[in-house]
Amino acid sequence: MHRDDAEAHAAVQHLVSRLQDGLDTADADVYDETFAADVLWGTPRGEVVDGVDVLLPIHRRLMAAQTAPASTFELVSWRSPAPGVAVAQIRRRADAGAQFSEVAVYTLVRHDQRWWVSAAQNTPVLDEDAGARPNR
Repeated sequence: MHRDDAEAHAAVQHLVSRLQDGLDTADADVYDETFAADVLWGTPRGEVVDGVDVLLPIHRRLMAAQTAPASTFELVSWRSPAPGVAVAQIRRRADAGAQFSEVAVYTLVRHDQRWWVSAAQNTPVLDEDAGARPNR
């Protein structure tokens, strides 16, 4: 089912870049800029957030409070199961000695010539020596 789709891969890489830039500058608007208006977001605490109009204010508060530690986003794996669809597992690895890391599955959909995150689910990483390892 996996398709080798350069455009989908570029969209996933762009998402990783925007997540990193948003976290590095504590700018939730940059962090969320690829999220669709009707994004479904699963938090690391198991909550579901429905829509960017609800999610963006949450991310603004969290970034203002510097909840997430300095971290590096890395692409673990990705697939393009159908034209205009990409699914990516992206890890946020906290810098040494920081609070917590997480890995998330993002679903991206191409609509009107642009790629949007339509859904994501975050999972905390409890053991830094286990879990997702980037495909290289």
